[in-house]
Amino acid sequence: MNILALDTCTESCSAALLYQGKVYECFEMTQRGHSELILGMMDNVLSQAGVGISVVDALAFGRGPGSFTGVRVGVGVAQGIAFARDIPVISISSLAAVAQGAADELDIDHLAVAMDARMGEIYCASYQRENGLVKRIDEERVCPPQDFSPASAPDSSQVWVGVGTGWREYDAILRECFINQLSQVSVDHYPRATSIVKLAKLAAEAGHVLPAEQAMPVYLRNNVAKKKGEQ
Repeated sequence: MNILALDTCTESCSAALLYQGKVYECFEMTQRGHSELILGMMDNVLSQAGVGISVVDALAFGRGPGSFTGVRVGVGVAQGIAFARDIPVISISSLAAVAQGAADELDIDHLAVAMDARMGEIYCASYQRENGLVKRIDEERVCPPQDFSPASAPDSSQVWVGVGTGWREYDAILRECFINQLSQVSVDHYPRATSIVKLAKLAAEAGHVLPAEQAMPVYLRNNVAKKKGEQ
């Protein structure tokens, strides 16, 4: 299956194309302008492969959590293209994309992912790598950093690698939560379309694809447009 993937959920913005087993990518770090960048990035990866969008069988996207505006941009673009091309979508967690990218880069199997969620909170979940692909082993959630603790399964003595921007913002608090169960910390990991396309391939093989109208954002935080004091 040929899969076009995009991610606009954080300050990273990227597109990737899995075409005939080869992956093409366009990536940029930016604080704003994702909606203007992402369409050009998708054109770029198609151009790298020397193909048109007609070869794409499914559209994968980062569904959040992340920036409220960024998540909405990604879902909207994914839906628009999928509707226009009459192809299914594949929804991938931003946290899973961070975990997959870190697992590939660092060659690690047990990851405690924490993304900075602002307002004194983190988006977090724990992952285990199996056969090269990460699998979530506890609940995705938004919470104060002091509430993120090592996953009890499959082994309460498991040592973890702390991954993601949340570990930069709340290093001391999170290290205290993972005391004696932390081997290292690596903060500079963001969701990327290359990780999304890798996870999307597995999802597609398992039949986990959706019609375009079922592409939905996942914010984790309720009342995302309000300030914390108003929630």
